[in-house]
Amino acid sequence: MGTPAELERRRRRAVVLMSQGESPTVLARILGVGRPSLYRWQKAARSHADGLAAKSHPGPTPRLSDAQLAQLEGLLLQGASAHGWANELWTAARVADVIRRHFGVSFHPEHVRKILKRRLH
Repeated sequence: MGTPAELERRRRRAVVLMSQGESPTVLARILGVGRPSLYRWQKAARSHADGLAAKSHPGPTPRLSDAQLAQLEGLLLQGASAHGWANELWTAARVADVIRRHFGVSFHPEHVRKILKRRLH
């Protein structure tokens, strides 16, 4: 993989090497790509200047905004008993329940673990 700039540089270098007679089979093996990708890059380089530029893929829009995550953090800091549980133990299932009740968004507890680890740290 790499950054978009690294991907573009790799594609441009592959096109140059192919135009200099380097074997597409060898290049594909070295770069870890299929030969059809090399030919696609070559065609894109001929058709327009930015044809080899790597496009960013931001992924899906998060179902909880940054503002909602900040609110969630505040809710969790109140403690589990403030939300109706008998003890202060936060489990992924309990956090999922708080998210559902306060934001109307349902998550599987395993996904809640990922949210807590990646976005609420």
